[in-house]
Amino acid sequence: MEVPVPLDLRDLSRLALLLDVDGTLLDIASTPQEVVVPAGLPETLSHVRDLLDGALALVSGRMISEIDHFFAPLQLAAIGGHGAEMRPTAAGPIIAGRETSLDAEFKQQLKDIACSHPGVLVEDKGYSLALHYRKVPKQGVALIHDVKHAHQAWGDQSIELLFGKAVLELKFAGFNKGTAVRQLMTYPPFARRTPIFIGDDHTDEDAFKVMPDFNGHAMSVGRKLPGIEKCFESPADVRHWLGLMSGALAVAS
Repeated sequence: MEVPVPLDLRDLSRLALLLDVDGTLLDIASTPQEVVVPAGLPETLSHVRDLLDGALALVSGRMISEIDHFFAPLQLAAIGGHGAEMRPTAAGPIIAGRETSLDAEFKQQLKDIACSHPGVLVEDKGYSLALHYRKVPKQGVALIHDVKHAHQAWGDQSIELLFGKAVLELKFAGFNKGTAVRQLMTYPPFARRTPIFIGDDHTDEDAFKVMPDFNGHAMSVGRKLPGIEKCFESPADVRHWLGLMSGALAVAS
């Protein structure tokens, strides 16, 4: 597969790299806790991060503490919880964009729905609640129906329902990966750089949409989307590209 480095890397001060995690950097697993960080990936990310003077961030639906756990001891700038929180620099504090948790009663309704569909996994992130049906894909249609009904019946227009790869997630609508990326790009070392965002899921489309505002580049994984410049076939291809990019950056520097 031809894997071009997308920019003129002789001027590293103009480049920022923003990467989704699940389905982009890491292969999707049966459950969120079963993902595997391939050997050598943290070292590659660390190398690229250093050569970009820190302008590399992970952008995920996972919370930042969980991202740090999987990539430990490596710690990077990050956006977590679909934009609910942000860490503009690897060594800096986490900035909470939405401190309010979903209503406990509504969460319980959703958990009860999950219990009525054996095999559905509940992931409570505080800011949001995710219902995974990767292990029981046949439960998907009925689960979507029940969750849609509960969402509509609850009647809170500030809560949105997200559809991902065999997952439903409910969160406050005031933030998403796009709004968070826009905010991240105001902080050094990201400010005034040209971002590349790579993602695979529907929730990444919010970040794709803001790339033109920064003359940035959007790349998808696993599916071609209108207006997207490049599509990687799999996370393995993204990891390979990062390895090649790391070598090209080293030569350019």
